[in-house]
Amino acid sequence: MTAVDAEEFFDFQPCSSAALPDPTPLIENLATGVIEVLLGVREVQQMARFVTEGLFQQLTERALTARRDRAQRQQREVPGFAVGSVHTCHTADGVVEGAVVVRSAVRTRAVALRLEGLDGRWRATAIRVL
Repeated sequence: MTAVDAEEFFDFQPCSSAALPDPTPLIENLATGVIEVLLGVREVQQMARFVTEGLFQQLTERALTARRDRAQRQQREVPGFAVGSVHTCHTADGVVEGAVVVRSAVRTRAVALRLEGLDGRWRATAIRVL
């Protein structure tokens, strides 16, 4: 087995949307989890099983930056937030993109996500807080 064959064999294997559950609850939960990570009330490690390795590294870096910013502002109180509408779109077989509106007392934001069916379950491959 060559290095390329081994990489393809052991890498995540895509799967069809038909073989996967409804992604809407996961999209809502991931958006909530990402906001909680950025607010410092959830550990980024709790997100690891739902995201790809590259995305996990990005979330870890963003969480560290958010922690430093809160420390500089001496922010101790965690602002509350509520999840608003959740929108999903199946862009291809095994791929879902979603947007979740998140409201706090000060601002309204959107969390955009891309899920791909990998190894028999949905995994987030991209998340952006807008």
